[in-house]
Amino acid sequence: MQEEIGAGLDRLRDLPIKELRAKYCEVFGAPPKTTNKYHLVRRIAWQLQVAVAGDLPERALARAAEIADDGVLDGARQAVPKRKRKRFDWRLPAPGTELSRVYRDRRILVQVVAGGFEYEGQRYRSLSAVARQVTGTRWNGLVFFGLAKRGETLRGKRPKRAGKDRRRAA
Repeated sequence: MQEEIGAGLDRLRDLPIKELRAKYCEVFGAPPKTTNKYHLVRRIAWQLQVAVAGDLPERALARAAEIADDGVLDGARQAVPKRKRKRFDWRLPAPGTELSRVYRDRRILVQVVAGGFEYEGQRYRSLSAVARQVTGTRWNGLVFFGLAKRGETLRGKRPKRAGKDRRRAA
């Protein structure tokens, strides 16, 4: 039985894409959605193995369906809505905090609220939007309000470049 499956797999690998697609239609009763030879060979080989050796036991199929949360197991994929992952920036203060900055002899007061920031009765989604409203130019909001230094990233500070003296010393 193993030799029969192995020989069938070798024959599949030697077929050109056009013939693999025809074989796929023959085996599955529908044209494939891909032209990837490796994928077609794997799918057809699986189906041929099932024909020779039998399918998975009912218990295994039931468990797979349970794991897949009643998903379709015949190869078709169900559309699963992606959850938007909220990014947490540890540099942002908690809601209720008031940020203050003097810009061109004017005190800028921004209230941190859930889901954004409030400045002069207007809600903004980011500190950068507030900084742009205040200055009329693009600013990194965290830098403008002193919550981060220029050049910092979410993962930490950028590495400093080695100066001429440091290279010679090494």
